[in-house]
Formats: sequence, structure tokens, C-alpha cells
Amino acid sequence: QVQLVESGGGLVQPGVSLRLSCAASTRILGDYFMPWFRQAPGNQRALVAAIRSDGSTNYTDSVKGRFTSSRDAGKNTVYLQMNSLKPEDTAVYYCNVFNTMGSPLGSWGQGTHVTVSS
Repeated sequence: QVQLVESGGGLVQPGVSLRLSCAASTRILGDYFMPWFRQAPGNQRALVAAIRSDGSTNYTDSVKGRFTSSRDAGKNTVYLQMNSLKPEDTAVYYCNVFNTMGSPLGSWGQGTHVTVSS
């Protein structure tokens, strides 16, 4: 399995930005789907954003216009740029990689904590 390490979280005030990183242990070949999930206390893990091997992206409605997923194939890394953060964005953020059949190719990491609070 591909090992994934998330980083970049922190404690920030509302309105500021953070960039999360998801580093894969190896280059991912072929078609894939690389989503970001988040899990707030007491809630289930929810899909936030995703980027595909063709570069296309999609986002959940609550983050559209604020979050952007991108990738650096040379570094085997996917990023989640989060702007205009809100308290409701507070969660542990996770990434993973899936093949076109929807099977995970990576193991779940520890996630990175994002806390948005004044």
C-alpha cells in the first residue's frame, strides 16, 4: 500500500489560510482519485475535495470557492489550499488515494488537525 502523510494543519483565526500537504511514499501510476476527507468531533469522515489523475477537481459545496486541491507529481504530493477558513472547517483532515474501481491504494494516516477559532 501507498503510505500517506498529511501535514500543514494548525490553530488559526477565522478568515486566514492554510495549505495542507499529502505526501505519498511512491509515485502513483495510472488513473487515480485522490480525495481529502475531514472528520470533526462527533461526526463521520466526510469528503471535502478531490483531484484526479487527469487534474480535474471537485469540492463539497461548503468549501467551493475557498478550497483548492492541486498536485505536484514530481514530489508525489497533493495539496489542499484552504482560504477564508471558518470555525466549521475545524476537523482532522485526511487524504487517501483510490483507483478507478474505488478501492483504496493507500493506508490511512494520522491526519492533520485544523482548528479555526478566534
